[in-house]
Amino acid sequence: MTGLIVLVLRLLAAAALYAFLAFALWMMWQELRRTAALAAGHKVPPLRLEISVRGARPVVRLFTQTDVILGRDPTCDVPLSDKLISARHARLSFHDGQWWVDDLGSTNGTRLNRGSILVSTVLISGDEIRCGSAKVLVTLPGEDSRRRSRSGGQND
Repeated sequence: MTGLIVLVLRLLAAAALYAFLAFALWMMWQELRRTAALAAGHKVPPLRLEISVRGARPVVRLFTQTDVILGRDPTCDVPLSDKLISARHARLSFHDGQWWVDDLGSTNGTRLNRGSILVSTVLISGDEIRCGSAKVLVTLPGEDSRRRSRSGGQND
């Protein structure tokens, strides 16, 4: 009789162990699916830059990477040929769901609209970044109406 009770207890313990393992695997699968869904939702929105350098035609470039470097170095994402521009002058980066601009310690500084960039600053459509004599007009998808309402309905 005790042998039968021990056998039943062993079977119940094995069943409980397999149930626990199945539950743990199911929970990990659910977490993996949630993480994948979050990662898929964090795509980088395209960044459109209209680059104007004195004496040259404006050039439009689209970027979907998370970092865009502006500078005089030809390896930069946006190479700008102006002696007032540092080799690696400024960085545009996408994080926290927004595009940001940073000055990379340039000698002559980076300007955003009418002010100097001293700290990392959020970009919106219609912002103008100045590096030396170069002007970079930023356009973000779906923000044109926000920019117009912020500027009082006027086109900049």
